[in-house]
Amino acid sequence: MPGFIATSIDGIGTTLGRGGSDYTAAILAGALNASELEIWTDVNGMFTANPKIVKQAQPIATISYQEAMELSHFGAKVLYPPTIQPVLRKNIPILIKNTFEPEAEGTRISNQNSSGTNPVKGISHIDKISLITLEGSGMIGVAGSSKRLFEVLSHENINVIFITQASSEHSICIGILDSDAEKAEKAINKAFEIEIAQNKIDSCIVEKNLCIIALVGENMKNHQGLSGRMFSTLGKNNVNIRAIAQGASERNISAVINERDVKKALNALHENFFEENTKQLNLFVMGVGNVGEKFIEQIHQQKKFLKENLKINLRIIALSSSRKMYFDEEGISLKDWKSLLEKGENASKETFISKVTALNLRNSIFIDITANQSVSQTYEQYLKQNIAVVTCNKIACASEYDNYKNLKNLSRQYNAPFLFETNVGAGLPVIDTVKNLVASGDKINKIQAVLSGSLNFIFNNFDENNSFHNVVKKLEYKDLLSPTRKLI
Repeated sequence: MPGFIATSIDGIGTTLGRGGSDYTAAILAGALNASELEIWTDVNGMFTANPKIVKQAQPIATISYQEAMELSHFGAKVLYPPTIQPVLRKNIPILIKNTFEPEAEGTRISNQNSSGTNPVKGISHIDKISLITLEGSGMIGVAGSSKRLFEVLSHENINVIFITQASSEHSICIGILDSDAEKAEKAINKAFEIEIAQNKIDSCIVEKNLCIIALVGENMKNHQGLSGRMFSTLGKNNVNIRAIAQGASERNISAVINERDVKKALNALHENFFEENTKQLNLFVMGVGNVGEKFIEQIHQQKKFLKENLKINLRIIALSSSRKMYFDEEGISLKDWKSLLEKGENASKETFISKVTALNLRNSIFIDITANQSVSQTYEQYLKQNIAVVTCNKIACASEYDNYKNLKNLSRQYNAPFLFETNVGAGLPVIDTVKNLVASGDKINKIQAVLSGSLNFIFNNFDENNSFHNVVKKLEYKDLLSPTRKLI
């Protein structure tokens, strides 16, 4: 029989709205005491995250009713939340299958807790959210403030998606849809106009263009440190958290973030909880001369090894020469990167920075393989955007000490690594060795060395058999063959 179509209380033909066909099937399954409810759709079940945003998202094989409802509430559109209710009471399992891939396993929803080491079942989000904050000393110890607030919203038919309140009772914060924000602001300010006029409560604060992200899992309550792991991951990727909520059931941990950060946040969290500690590094490379070309070849050659053995997935997102630059958010094909770069747009340091910032990808690294002073002067802008800087350009770290100190301070402040090794010793890992000595507890009192590669070559070869003139001639020839010298 057909679904989706219904009759109103007045006997008028109508529809059940979104998910109406699935809801009809669930009602029938419950009425007939079916052994199973099958929902056939166009995807392979419920996913660990939205596959349109997180390319590495995986189908979930088994999930509980409660977990499915949480995920569907937070944007997993494959299942309409009310569909679960008619079969939940009778413990009728739901099987979500793909019409176009019937052989795929799909997702089974039941009352059985699935086994597995990962307590998190999925990561989801709701976009187009506004945060409304009502605060003031007049709310402390005053009974009924929350009641009045929610009554106002109820009368305006505004659905509250997110709630958090400090234990001090000084403020209460709610999340609603952007489309309801203006109506809610007017209604709340009118309801509390006396307290606002007496300066006991401030006019409500409205923040738009936000998003709610949620970690969902039935077994999260049995695992310590998940909240810390979640917020640490977001913090490392410079994702600012505006509000936090967690229910007593510990089945859901929700946070409100800026809408522009949602893709980075979901990918970073998915990588942390579902991808076996595989870390994806997104590289933005400036300088494709001899050294740059060898660097790209090395990445192409070692990419598989790094992923399988070190759990590092390297992607070059952008390349730039002095003439052209090319971007591909999904990663540039390294087989034909030269032809792709030639077809790119005209190079511009300012445009390059703005594009890197706009992409807002997790684990972003700017790699400078030039000897250009103006490029070295852009490091500050990258570090302030939580983008790591790796450079073989000597200029920034050999310039004024205040500039070097500022870059190191920005690196610490924005949790963005600033790495270099080429300043001394002809690129030998002297700096890293010194850092490791200090980190292990040693105190360096004095460093005495000839740190010039050229002088070391002369001193090692100048003897009774080789005149100074001949050694210098050899050095000139050696430098001509050096890719670094050619680059400079």
